[in-house]
Amino acid sequence: MAWTDERIDQLKKMWEKGMTASQIAESLGGVSRNAVIGKAHRLGLKSRPSPVKAKDSKAKKKAAPKSKAAPKAKAAPKPKPAPAAKPQSAAPKTEDAAPKAPPPSGPQYRSIGPGGFTRQSPADQQPLPPAPPRRLVPQKLDPEYENKTGLLDLTERICKWPMGHPGESDFHFCGEPVNPGFPYCVEHCGRAYQAQLPRKDRRPPPPLPFGGPRVR
Repeated sequence: MAWTDERIDQLKKMWEKGMTASQIAESLGGVSRNAVIGKAHRLGLKSRPSPVKAKDSKAKKKAAPKSKAAPKAKAAPKPKPAPAAKPQSAAPKTEDAAPKAPPPSGPQYRSIGPGGFTRQSPADQQPLPPAPPRRLVPQKLDPEYENKTGLLDLTERICKWPMGHPGESDFHFCGEPVNPGFPYCVEHCGRAYQAQLPRKDRRPPPPLPFGGPRVR
């Protein structure tokens, strides 16, 4: 709102009466407290002491006489009686607390996969046994595993997790119903998909060869 002559006259009168900038802004309407202070400064009106500083100075003056009071003389401390000697027990104390188990070594992280299976952390992954030497001629299937799931029996509804090593007499597939949306059952999904490590435990990627990509 523009400053008219009438509003300027009202501002001067209320300023001389000692009204605060907030009260002047409310009575004029349409202006803020900062606008009133700025207009008064431009008009060259006399500045007034801040009410906050005045309150602080009054509070300091009231607190000053209390600090000048003479401190009371402290009474002399009474001598403490000598502590009585405690009788020593003949038998030593035995600790009943059980020894604490050592904390697990290595990171222990687990998470729940989208299919409801529990993901294993890298620390929980068991190392696979070493594969036997490759055979040029595969062994004949053991009669004990003839009824197991073979390569020709695989479908989209059964787990395709391999059991054993190809070419051996006991090689077959899991054959359990798959977890919907995954190629393995719930148990083998937990082994196939590892839990994601926190950022602080992740290893940085290896550097690119020859100092990075070539710029042309």
